[in-house]
Amino acid sequence: MFQMLTAADTFRDIGNAILSFRSLADVLDVLLVAFVIYSVIKLIRETRAIQLAKGFILLLLVYAAVYLLNMEVSSYMFSLLFSNILLVLVIIFSPEIRHALESVGRSSVSNFSLFNFKHGDELQRQELYTDMINAVTKACADMSDKKIGALLVFERESILGEIINTGTLVDAAISAEMLGNIFYPKAPLHDGAAIVRNARLCAAGCILPLTKNTEISSELGTRHRAALGMSEQSDALVIVVSEETGGISAAEKGRLRRDLSSGDLRELLIQTFMKPETDEDNRLKKWLKGHRKHEEAASEKKD
Repeated sequence: MFQMLTAADTFRDIGNAILSFRSLADVLDVLLVAFVIYSVIKLIRETRAIQLAKGFILLLLVYAAVYLLNMEVSSYMFSLLFSNILLVLVIIFSPEIRHALESVGRSSVSNFSLFNFKHGDELQRQELYTDMINAVTKACADMSDKKIGALLVFERESILGEIINTGTLVDAAISAEMLGNIFYPKAPLHDGAAIVRNARLCAAGCILPLTKNTEISSELGTRHRAALGMSEQSDALVIVVSEETGGISAAEKGRLRRDLSSGDLRELLIQTFMKPETDEDNRLKKWLKGHRKHEEAASEKKD
């Protein structure tokens, strides 16, 4: 029958293994295992497979409890399940495994970063989001005037990896002109949604889930239903421009705000993405502006 170590045995073995390090190979062995675990977590965190992984861990915990309580019938049932666990995992995670192998084939060592820390100057981040807000507001106002349909999804805490994979990757700075070109009625990606991640255009032509709410107004079209569906399944902010009326709407947390003006849209984006500035931020901004002017003046003198 399948044997399972207790938690105490497991931690004791790990401790003994650490104390028995005698060579660089042992250290590399541990680093390799850590890298594999990190890669698996990174691979599945942007997909619904993370929920399957949580379910698998829960089954392991239940099996451990059953084993410790000497529940023979349940223990035998779980042992049969886990005796074929490798095959089960391959079947369940086959899309993720295929994606991982494709990623390894495309990537290079120079592009790898073990710790993907989101660092950088906060003021630069504020400037980046300010440019994004200006571009999105102008683009939505222009498309509203011309009655061009648009669907913009702003990723927040919920990772939208599966949604992004349904479209075409872009990864570009956002501009009003680019958004106008994407949603131009004859453009190939105009029917899908554009995904914004970290103030950059991440993907376009993406497919969103439709809302399952049967009580919404029948006058709402597919874009509005997709916006509501996306906001129900994530914490994303979704902006819609209607091609029938030119009206601007925003979906968030399963609720739809309609008939927004460009000023309303700008205010909503500022409240969502901009951190309130402190006096220290303002002083630093003034210093940076003065420093830049000084550098420009010095450069002109050299010329």
